[in-house]
Amino acid sequence: MSQPASLPHASLPGASSLPRWRFVPVWRRNALVWRKLALASLIGNVAEPLLTLAAFGWGVGSLVGHVDGVPYILFLASGSVCMGVMNAASFEATYSSFSRMHVQRTWDAILLTPTGLGDVLLGELAWAATKALMSGSALLLVVALLGISRAPTLLLVLPMLALVAAVFAALSLVVNALARSYDFFTYYLTLALTPMAFLSGIFFPLTAMPPWLQKFAQILPLQAAVQLVRPLFLGGFDARWPLHLALLLLYLGLGWWLALALTRRRFRA
Repeated sequence: MSQPASLPHASLPGASSLPRWRFVPVWRRNALVWRKLALASLIGNVAEPLLTLAAFGWGVGSLVGHVDGVPYILFLASGSVCMGVMNAASFEATYSSFSRMHVQRTWDAILLTPTGLGDVLLGELAWAATKALMSGSALLLVVALLGISRAPTLLLVLPMLALVAAVFAALSLVVNALARSYDFFTYYLTLALTPMAFLSGIFFPLTAMPPWLQKFAQILPLQAAVQLVRPLFLGGFDARWPLHLALLLLYLGLGWWLALALTRRRFRA
């Protein structure tokens, strides 16, 4: 008696969570779709941090002058790049990923092929990180063209931004696995990302906050990103960079593991 054909989702519980090259077609598919709206997408992702940089950097900067011995516009620019990457990765891994997973059922179609759910999720993470890195690279180019920073170490910012993009893509995919509608993401953006932007030393140094709030801010992934990137804008390195790097890698690992587990549970339901 012949065995019945297995369903695409039947193998999910035992599927390997290790990265496999089958995620590349998922990444490529998203890139090809995005290419049709590439210019508008890049402008949208770059415009907000640039407006923030212009309004606060030159406006408030003219009143503040220097912060911790650094021109305020340079202080702000290094943080704004990290915030821009965070927002770009988060929006792609929530609203866009949710559309492909739940609304358009693109994931269901992909899962009819030998591609597994882990491959689809890794492709989504890689694409969200890629898109965010492109936005961050555009911001870095503007910073260099405006002469805000032209330190030789500025090139080292790119791999740091790639890591930051991957971290927030993974964390956002956790939220995506829990979402039942687009409205759910409002809680994440309002209650998590927005407060994090104000507590991570982007607009003002952490020392301006109460001691207990400083301790809380030091465990935030965006704060670790800013502490890694800002010294590179100044042509140096943070003495505690291994600690900041380890914190980001921890968030990436935990975020990926949780996103994979929750997404598998959702597809089994």
